[in-house]
Amino acid sequence: MYVADSRAHTPASADGAARPLAGRRRAALAPTVLALGAVSLVTDVSSEMVTAVLPLYLVTGLGLSPLGFGLLDGVYNGFSALVRLVGGHLADRGGGRHKWVAGFGYGLSALCKPLLLVAHSLTPIGLLLAADRTGKGLRTAPRDALISLSSTPGTRGRAFGVHRAMDTAGALLGPLVAFWILRATVDGYDAVFTVSFCVAVVGVLVLVLFVPGGARQRSAHQERPTLRAALGLLGRRELRRITVCALLLGLATVSDSFVYLLLQRRLGVPDRWFALLPLGTAAAFLLLAVPLGRLADRVGRWTVFLAGHGALLLAYALLLTSWHGDALPYVVLVLHGGFYAATDGVLMAAASAGVPEALRSSGLAVVQTGQAAARFACSLLFGAAWTVWGDRTALAGATVALAACAVFSLTLRPRTESEGTSTA
Repeated sequence: MYVADSRAHTPASADGAARPLAGRRRAALAPTVLALGAVSLVTDVSSEMVTAVLPLYLVTGLGLSPLGFGLLDGVYNGFSALVRLVGGHLADRGGGRHKWVAGFGYGLSALCKPLLLVAHSLTPIGLLLAADRTGKGLRTAPRDALISLSSTPGTRGRAFGVHRAMDTAGALLGPLVAFWILRATVDGYDAVFTVSFCVAVVGVLVLVLFVPGGARQRSAHQERPTLRAALGLLGRRELRRITVCALLLGLATVSDSFVYLLLQRRLGVPDRWFALLPLGTAAAFLLLAVPLGRLADRVGRWTVFLAGHGALLLAYALLLTSWHGDALPYVVLVLHGGFYAATDGVLMAAASAGVPEALRSSGLAVVQTGQAAARFACSLLFGAAWTVWGDRTALAGATVALAACAVFSLTLRPRTESEGTSTA
């Protein structure tokens, strides 16, 4: 297996972080990063199968209003904010048991998939989505902490880029599988939820079998991983700046599902083709994640992060124009995928430098919590604005808000951001 082969050639420190061999021009990626990438690839096939059909299932199949969909979409994208700090704290407090906390989160999300077969109204679907996102909230910070701890400071952008590329490969396959199932079966939605559960179980097994685990010994001088210590990380100026910017920009980030619904309305995309729209975002994310991760290591992670929001701003502007050309969906989806490639892993790489190893999972959870809570609020506000004033007015408001938040974030730019020459 590649894990054994990699360990034979790459020495590791006591905390499991891979160290480059002397004289190597570029450090090899740690086996942990590749194993976690495989877990995320398989898991994203499962989750994106559901995500691809969920907007249409809820709005067309169950007849929910945009406000009702906005509520559920907010739950789906933001409920994890309530438990990310818990997941990060449990992983750190257990002496570095990041793998097992992440595994519990993956398992909880997997169990929710078949229950969608019996949920046909707003309340039970909302509860299931909340449970699914609880699993995501528990696993995200420990997983990203493992990636950070397994990488050198100068290669974190590339490590997160590789992981996000593998993750996005699953996001690319998921809608394709869902599309094929919808066309090949009579009870399409039920079949999608069943297959999604089976694939999610495979992802949990890959995590258990191939991701290195085990607690790390904490040295005497390391900070004790308490909740107070985790929240106290906001006293660090640079981490506080990053968290505030992530929160503000998240408040103006329209969820993926609304972007796809807007595209469908603009172009009159038939329902049977709707599940393929996320493929454009996923393909761009997949192709750009590693190059932009490497670019962030060289030119500055905050520069790339803000440029990604510029791409999203341009995508919103195109959706507001009167242009109806054949290239419109491709351009919008490429910009949408580029936004994620420039921000998702890059933000975690930038935040890692300001967090000590003993609190790495908790520190990343603080940033993720602010961002997820803001996106939850954005889904609720956007759904309400769409219901009251219409989709174009709602998007125009989000565009103005994103531009204002991006300009303000320029003034909060971290003074000493984590670059390739930084130390952890």
